[in-house]
Amino acid sequence: MGVPLIQQYRVARYLASQKLRRRPRYPLVLMLEPLFRCNLECAGCGKIDYPEEILNRRLSVEECLSASDECGAPIVAISGGEPLIHEEMPLIVSNLIKRKRFVYLCSNGLLLNTRIKDYTPSPYLTLSVHLDGYRERHDALACRQGVFDAATEAIKSACSKGFRVTINCTLYEGIAAREVSDFFDFIMSLGVEGIMVSPAYRYAEAPQKDIFLMKTRSINLFREILNLGKGRKWRFNQSTLFLDFLAGNQAYTCTPWGNPTRNIFGWQRPCYLLTKEGYAPSFKALIEETSWDNYGDGRNPKCANCMLHSGFEPTAVNDAFIHPLKALWVRLRGPRTHGSTIPNRPKPYRDPPAVPIEGRAKNSRKNGS
Repeated sequence: MGVPLIQQYRVARYLASQKLRRRPRYPLVLMLEPLFRCNLECAGCGKIDYPEEILNRRLSVEECLSASDECGAPIVAISGGEPLIHEEMPLIVSNLIKRKRFVYLCSNGLLLNTRIKDYTPSPYLTLSVHLDGYRERHDALACRQGVFDAATEAIKSACSKGFRVTINCTLYEGIAAREVSDFFDFIMSLGVEGIMVSPAYRYAEAPQKDIFLMKTRSINLFREILNLGKGRKWRFNQSTLFLDFLAGNQAYTCTPWGNPTRNIFGWQRPCYLLTKEGYAPSFKALIEETSWDNYGDGRNPKCANCMLHSGFEPTAVNDAFIHPLKALWVRLRGPRTHGSTIPNRPKPYRDPPAVPIEGRAKNSRKNGS
């Protein structure tokens, strides 16, 4: 398992405190998006389709720290956009670490070699670099040649300097299990701490619509991958029960409040994947005033094929906390890769009305660095 013991301990202690307080909904990871500006226009991205005045906006250091304090989640994943573009990112990260938050600083890797001097290795800081496959596939998804090579060189450099480094890998349609397993072997050879993997979610705003996996295809693909991975000592930076869910062996419902999103518009309802459901002015309002029953597989058609970590990892972590023996058993034997799958039991759809987003440009694809 690619999660250090200190992080496992502090997260477990946090979960225990939430259970003792009998809180029905609580965050596990704050998804912090201080900007939408990026230096890439990836094929599967739904985050940069805004006019220039929106792409130029930033959350301040104070707003980022306030979001963390208000939310209280032990882990903060900083994404965007490309976070390393944000001029005050080193100050944001250092102050979050002072608060004993485990920070995952996400990046496409292009700026990492030049900006890494602004950061110091710490058990509380992980550099999470996005790689979706080998050179040809990753560069095609990033819509630019040379991205894979730049990212892998940055990964090697960061590992040699003592940083915690993980890989954020999203799998799209057309990739074969053997290609993924060989890619995971290569990633492990770089010396990274672990891999976070998920099937791609079909963003409504993504420029390419035919690259996203449907649920049955996702389950079959992950079963093939995990079967090939037996004995290969891959390290994953996520729970074994989430991997078991990806293999179709756990019937989980989405708990999007477990990974709440704070971006330049406010607290996004219900998660960072759905961009037209509106925003809450505070974390308290997000938790108390969002119609959570309107979201999830079987309750909203937009959620029908989603199996992303942002909604289901908190569910799996909570399940592991409540049923530690089940989690231990799956960890020891690995996810089951043969036999029947366990279907979710969805409720009838109730499609909530969409709320317009400030500044959304329907056909604008602006970019900058």
